[in-house]
Amino acid sequence: MKIDASVSAVVTGGASGLGRATAEALAAQGVKVAIFDVNEELGQQVASSIGGLFCRVDITDEQSVIDGFAAARAAHGQERICVHCAMTSRRGKTLAFDKESGKFKRTPTEDYAYGVNGILVASYRIASLSAEGMATLDPLEDDERGLIVLTASVAAQDAQIGQVIYGSAKAGVNGLVLPMARDLMDLGIRVNSIMPGVFETPLVAGMNPKVKESLAASVPFPKRLGRAEEFGSLVLEFARNTYFNGQAIRLDGAIRMAPR
Repeated sequence: MKIDASVSAVVTGGASGLGRATAEALAAQGVKVAIFDVNEELGQQVASSIGGLFCRVDITDEQSVIDGFAAARAAHGQERICVHCAMTSRRGKTLAFDKESGKFKRTPTEDYAYGVNGILVASYRIASLSAEGMATLDPLEDDERGLIVLTASVAAQDAQIGQVIYGSAKAGVNGLVLPMARDLMDLGIRVNSIMPGVFETPLVAGMNPKVKESLAASVPFPKRLGRAEEFGSLVLEFARNTYFNGQAIRLDGAIRMAPR
């Protein structure tokens, strides 16, 4: 796909972190970018800085997402690129010993369902609604109509203790990729996912410096945290290279997470 001003894109979670870097990378190529996020202040700032559009969208709410796509398409036309970075989840071990009660405490099913809804269900919601719109586009070279990029995590393959919700939901995101790519192959819509490792995101930026140093040292090479712009760069390559389809790619400096 040629990436230029003729292309529109939607980036969820575009107000910060990996989503922001992706929105900036696409906009730098002339792409018309709509940012979906719940953080209105940051979202508006980023959208303004890249000449894009901000849409307040809650990825866990079907109507909110439908309305967001409608607003983005009214302003920029039907998106050919959709990058889904937003998520919401909870943390907890399957069983953890509670010293006060002297008994094991189970992570509630409700917490598990919350994470699955905020990661896996939301990924299907965003991808399928975007694909529905992409199907109406005229095909480009190779009969391509669009690209969907989902965000998984290295935790999809080597989740740590306390990541039973996050890890399994992210594994589910990778599980979406191939069957969805096959579902959409006759429409010329590609589906891929990226599994980032330990990246310098706002969440990590707020950590204790010694913890950050330890995380960086755990990366085989290069011995540093991933940069958000490296995630954005891979999205651009997915867009340019039509032969990327049905792939779940690790972007992690060769890290393999230990149990804890």
